[in-house]
Amino acid sequence: MTSNVNVPFSNLRAVVILIVVAFHSALPYLASQPPQPFAFDVEPYRWIAFPIVDHQRWFGFDLFCAWQDISLMPLMFFLAGLFVPASLGRKGAGRKAALAYLADRWWRIGLPFVLAVVLLSPVAYYASYRLTAADPSPLAFWQHWRALPMWPSGPQWFLWQVFVFSALASALYGFTPRWSRVLSDWAGRTSDRPLVFAAGLIGLSAAAYIPLALVFTPWDWRNIGPFSFQDCRPLLYLVYFFAGYAVGAHGCDRGVLRADGQLARTWLVWLLAAVICMCVWGALTSLTLPDWSASPLVGRLASAAAFPFACAAGVIAYLAMALRLLHARHRLLDSLSQNAYGIYLVHYVFVLWLGYAFVGVSLSAPAKMIIVCSVALAASWLTSMGLRAMVAAVVKAPNRTPGHSPAPRPAAIPHEGAVTR
Repeated sequence: MTSNVNVPFSNLRAVVILIVVAFHSALPYLASQPPQPFAFDVEPYRWIAFPIVDHQRWFGFDLFCAWQDISLMPLMFFLAGLFVPASLGRKGAGRKAALAYLADRWWRIGLPFVLAVVLLSPVAYYASYRLTAADPSPLAFWQHWRALPMWPSGPQWFLWQVFVFSALASALYGFTPRWSRVLSDWAGRTSDRPLVFAAGLIGLSAAAYIPLALVFTPWDWRNIGPFSFQDCRPLLYLVYFFAGYAVGAHGCDRGVLRADGQLARTWLVWLLAAVICMCVWGALTSLTLPDWSASPLVGRLASAAAFPFACAAGVIAYLAMALRLLHARHRLLDSLSQNAYGIYLVHYVFVLWLGYAFVGVSLSAPAKMIIVCSVALAASWLTSMGLRAMVAAVVKAPNRTPGHSPAPRPAAIPHEGAVTR
């Protein structure tokens, strides 16, 4: 990593990928899931979200996954938007710069999404198919897979939505450059005023989330070919992406995310607020279970209204803790941060097959989860390092000429979500 790395957010990226792998590793052991795995050919194809179902359960994983479902995904969209203004600025100004940025996003996000969905998703979900298959052979799986009304993408859904948001940002940058200044001015008004920033996030995300949650429920997903999205959340994620864009356009070093600002100093307060908001949302949501649609309207409205508060508090708590607690460099965190994108692309294959391998093993749910998470993280980390080395070798190879010294080693291959200024 270069010397101009934003250390707290580089370290936060490392923490985020750890949580992502842990989240997917914990899904087989949720106490809220039914005792048997979901049938592969039966609608609504719940195995897409819960590919492996183990007989060992622990309710602590339900709490952990609920927390991350509320906070982690909005945080990832916020971080994805945070450094878009700097990336666009490096391309220049005007429509040509916007098109150059969009082309860059295609190579960094679009193409990896296509390759991961086409090549890795079937390999990963084959483990889920084998849990309930009468014929577990690869040929039978492929026939069942091709018969599905969609092409499940797994966690890669995040990539296509980030690509769409990035395309929208580049179009606005190229055709209506004034909008960046408007967002920057909004972020400037929240500078070192995290409560004002939180209020803006809550208000905008409430308008984006509550109507859709009441219409579609907070849980339902839609699958159109390889494109998956949660019915109630696309606009919510759009809000967080452009909130990150606004802060990045104003400047992290002089906005609400200043390393020495009030947000960093009050990180404990924000962590407590996140826990309280999470508990309130959980209590209100429990009143709408097991059937959201059959619950009283006032209960559904209360649950939907509590979600934006829990979401904003959780995201801001993560940001505050990064600023206060993750300001020191560490070699392992640097490596994990550099390889975070590669780990995200490949980890699901390792998580699902390891979860499948441990289904019949007599261990507690926490023990299984720790083993699956640790091995999957190590395997995907090594895989990412290998892939990056291969790409670096390909980039470096044309610079070699007979009789000349090798070209200088290129800088670390940039990856999506980079947090260098």
